[in-house]
Amino acid sequence: MYLILRWLITAFSVWVAVMLIPGLDHSGNWVSLLAIAAVLGLVNAFIRPFVVFLSCPCIAVTLGLFILVINALMLGVTVWLSEAFGLGLTSEGFLPVFLGALVISVVSGILNLVLTDD
Repeated sequence: MYLILRWLITAFSVWVAVMLIPGLDHSGNWVSLLAIAAVLGLVNAFIRPFVVFLSCPCIAVTLGLFILVINALMLGVTVWLSEAFGLGLTSEGFLPVFLGALVISVVSGILNLVLTDD
């Protein structure tokens, strides 16, 4: 149940980011939004740990702020995969992806605190 709740929270967070950030667009339905959330989860599960490990010096020097750039890169990979699979998520550059990753992180964090699966 926890995995499904996290998946729905991620899908909702992506939807909020698309609604708030100009330049980050979704041209599909809610099913494609769920697929995008699954792709984002897989990217964060399989690619992000290696990127974080390889960029440990940058993270240490910037006192953790480089994690924001890593989050933006993971959302950029998700946008690229979404375009490749025809899921409808597009971006107009790095700034919308950066701001979108920030919104997704904040919304997901708040919802994960509020909606616990006890």
